[in-house]
Order: sequence, then C-alpha cells, then structure tokens
Amino acid sequence: MLLSETQRSRSGQLPIYQPQEFFAAPSGVCVDLSRFAVETLRHIDPNARASYLMIEFAPVTIGGNTLRMHWLASFMRDGTYYFFADSKRPGHIAGPYASATEFIGEYAKYRGRQIVAFRELDSYQRKQRRLASEQRHEERP
Repeated sequence: MLLSETQRSRSGQLPIYQPQEFFAAPSGVCVDLSRFAVETLRHIDPNARASYLMIEFAPVTIGGNTLRMHWLASFMRDGTYYFFADSKRPGHIAGPYASATEFIGEYAKYRGRQIVAFRELDSYQRKQRRLASEQRHEERP
C-alpha cells in the first residue's frame, strides 16, 4: 500500500532503501528489491546491461488506495532478455525472451491484470519533465 498513488500523493516521495540497507534487513517494496538486484548486477557484471522494468497495470483500488505500478529488474545475455527480482515470484528468473514486449504479454497473463504500459529504465528515480518552452529557450544562442 505504501507505493499506492494515494499514499504517495499524501506523503510525497517514498524513501527507497540503499542496497546495503536492503541486504542487511530485507524488507520494503518491489522497487527496493529491483534496486538491490540492478545495482548488484551492475557491479558484478556490467556487460549484462541490468536495468529496471517499470510496469503500469490498469489501476485497482484496495482499501481506498490506488495501485498500478510494479518494478522488476532485467538483464541481457546472448542477445536475449531475462527478468528477475520480482517480489511476486521470489527467486524466479523469467527468460529468455526476444523482447520486453514478449515478457509483458506473458506476465499480464501470470498476474491476471491488464498492463497498460511499461518502460525499461536506467534508474528507478522519477525524472522531472521539462516544458517544451524551456527546451526551446535552451536551444537559442
């Protein structure tokens, strides 16, 4: 529930544990597990191109909290994708897949929820979008 849009809008940003903190006391939410997995794999095997997979489900409301986001980790090996660090399937590595889109189709069936969007990201941190007028202003000499 802590990751619900309702709770985030009330309390601002949710603190995400540092990998060392998560390893010492493994608790938290899906993004904590994903961060631990991605940062650890990046350290162990930079060639695996570890990244985050942010999944946006069709929203569901439970106890007044709107839930839609879920995070996993991914990596590549021999030109194929693998997905892991899923708090809903501990210890499971899904793959190989030709693309993230192929995995998403299967994952929606597994979870029994419609996935409306997904993004492969280098960071779990939200980036502020710049307005088009700000971008045009910076481009001028």
